[in-house]
Formats: sequence, structure tokens, C-alpha cells
Amino acid sequence: MRAFMAYPMTTGRDVGEIVRLVTALQTTDAHGVATPAGWKPGEPVLAPPPRTQAMAAERATAVGAAGPDWYYRTKETS
Repeated sequence: MRAFMAYPMTTGRDVGEIVRLVTALQTTDAHGVATPAGWKPGEPVLAPPPRTQAMAAERATAVGAAGPDWYYRTKETS
């Protein structure tokens, strides 16, 4: 199970949010990234953190990535 959404019977459902959730899961699988809260298709995603010092150094100068520092980086999926 990757996601669980429970609503009381008296509360309405938002089909758009369910579609967004499925799209976010597909995007993380296809690109190896994370999607922030409220993410919508076409918006930047979060790049995974570097696992080694060499990866951190490479990430600091990577083309196509943006962010305030070497650890927190966003990137486009397309």
C-alpha cells in the first residue's frame, strides 16, 4: 500500500486530489524524485539527497537543478 485516504461518509471527496496523488506516485517512480505537498504536474520536484561527498560536489554544480544550497534541490521532470 502506497497511500491511504479515509473520509467520513458525511465528508465530500475531491477526485482531483486523488488523481494528483496517483500522478505524483507515478512521477516519483518514473524519475526517482519526491513531490512536495500540493505538487501539481509540471511543477518542479525534489531531487533525492546526495548519498556521498562526491555526489554532493557534483550536485553543487549540476545543470538544470535549482535550490538554496547543495542539499535542497528541485528539478524539472520533463
